[in-house]
Amino acid sequence: MKVAIGCDHGGISLKSACMEALEELGIDYVDEGTYTEESVDYPDYAAKVCQMIKSGEVDKGILLCGTGIGMAISANKFKGIRCAHVADEYCAQMAIEHNNANVLAMGGRITSPEQAKRFVKKFFTSEFAGDRHQRRVDKIIALENKEL
Repeated sequence: MKVAIGCDHGGISLKSACMEALEELGIDYVDEGTYTEESVDYPDYAAKVCQMIKSGEVDKGILLCGTGIGMAISANKFKGIRCAHVADEYCAQMAIEHNNANVLAMGGRITSPEQAKRFVKKFFTSEFAGDRHQRRVDKIIALENKEL
């Protein structure tokens, strides 16, 4: 598995913790920026990461901004992306088990680096439950394709 990480200035405080968690799990990653606390626009980084997932260059993504909300909204505009905004470990687990999410979004102004590390570990060690949840994910895909 390979993961792309993207953040804006509001999420940069979590990036190192996320990379450390991935390293501890033995997961390869690529850092798509930003690299300073200078103000940037989060949709640009969401687009980078989502396009990498869609192209198959990476399997999943992590997006970080001030709250995680803007990144999640931006990411979910891309067909095939299921981005979950996460603020606790249970939601990180359910994002995978029930929604088969492929992008994790968190906020540097509401999440500590220690929490982010735990959320990343939970997200990347959980497994999709399938069964009735697959039926629901299929309906999400149908919504993307305007089939409902």
